[in-house]
Amino acid sequence: MFNSLLNWRTVLAVIAIAIVTGTVFYSNHLAKKIAAEEKIKIELWVEATKDIANPYITEINLASSVSTENSKDIPMILTNEKDSIMDHRNLDSAEIKRNRSYLADKLTEFKKLNNPIIWQNPLDSLQTNKVFYGESVLLKQVRYYPLVQLFIVALFIIITLIAISTRNKSTQNQVWAGMAKETAHQMGTPLTSLQGWVELLKETPGMEKIVPEMSKDVDRLKLVSDRFGKIGSTPQLELNDIIVQVENMVSYIKRRSPDSVAFSINSYGETEVKAMVNGPLFDWVIENLLKNGLDAMEGKGAIQVNIKNETAQVTVDVIDSGKGISKQNISKVFKPGFTTKKRGWGLGLTLCKRIIEQYHNGELFVKQSEPGKGTTFRIVLRK
Repeated sequence: MFNSLLNWRTVLAVIAIAIVTGTVFYSNHLAKKIAAEEKIKIELWVEATKDIANPYITEINLASSVSTENSKDIPMILTNEKDSIMDHRNLDSAEIKRNRSYLADKLTEFKKLNNPIIWQNPLDSLQTNKVFYGESVLLKQVRYYPLVQLFIVALFIIITLIAISTRNKSTQNQVWAGMAKETAHQMGTPLTSLQGWVELLKETPGMEKIVPEMSKDVDRLKLVSDRFGKIGSTPQLELNDIIVQVENMVSYIKRRSPDSVAFSINSYGETEVKAMVNGPLFDWVIENLLKNGLDAMEGKGAIQVNIKNETAQVTVDVIDSGKGISKQNISKVFKPGFTTKKRGWGLGLTLCKRIIEQYHNGELFVKQSEPGKGTTFRIVLRK
């Protein structure tokens, strides 16, 4: 199915290119044809004008008709042999009055476009005039039509791609939200049952050490279910202390990490840094970034979290000393399904980015990464 769709896209692209190329070549052919006809018109006009100026020719009706018909649309400038302007036709009279250099500029333009038609005065063989001419409006339209067409086609393609991309993202978001809510729903029943069993175990002798740990795990499952349930709906943002939020998640991850991994938090001397966040979802983001750092270090190294309170924003940098990300993969890390791990669905960072950017109106990006030296993920929260 995918290959068939790809083949159809290729065929349509080839057809579109062929149509545009054919239009360009045909338009150029028409432009050359019109240019040749306009040259003939100017030559006829020159000959007719000669006859009208010749006192020995008494029948000038035909010459006058030819002169009038062939000088309607084509702009021209008549000069002497020294290129001093003597007369002009079909030029903007208002612009001539307003701009003193208009005629000189047009003469320069016409010289570049066409060779002049030489006009020898029939009464004075020593007097030689030149007729310089430009392009008619029709010729310009035909010449620039392919460019206009290409612009319209390109604009149409861009709008179509944006519409398709927007639709795909909307569908993707609906799928994620539906999957997350269904997961939360499915977890609800066993969680309720587990809570009941924990309460029963509390009354059972000999379970004093086991029950607290089981309660923690059940609470953890409730938190996970709550996080999934918030995906797809507008979460409530509250003013929370980011330092406390980060400390709690670092403490949680640290207890489940090898002793060979060092954790540190740097708040640049601040004791409290507040921002509008949804606590459970923000914790989820920090947890995912910390776990990614652990996976990248493979059980040995250091993770540092820098929290900086700025005038208009709060930045949180999660820095690990892991294997880093290659340049070609930096642009892919937030795409659904992309992962370099042997396990996992490649949705963790995608969901993190969505939580920060769509729900918190902030930013999440790879600030810096170098293979063999580590990676820095930056969260930006607007105040």
